[in-house]
Amino acid sequence: MGFRISARAYLFAAVVLAMAGIGAFVWISVLNFNIYWLILSPVIIAVYELPAFYAFWLYRRKRRASALKDRSGAF
Repeated sequence: MGFRISARAYLFAAVVLAMAGIGAFVWISVLNFNIYWLILSPVIIAVYELPAFYAFWLYRRKRRASALKDRSGAF
């Protein structure tokens, strides 16, 4: 008996983590903005958005699995 997380929970987590990643980037870069932040900002944002990407990937995987389960149960 395992703990099951619904697909909507993964989607919600992806949205929250994406907003937190962007918020963390703004908070860090506003304190001491210089040319290095401007050059490295795409890399930093990508690193901060990795947890959101992983949660969204889990959401899509869970949704696809439930769609296949529903499709196979129809026959």
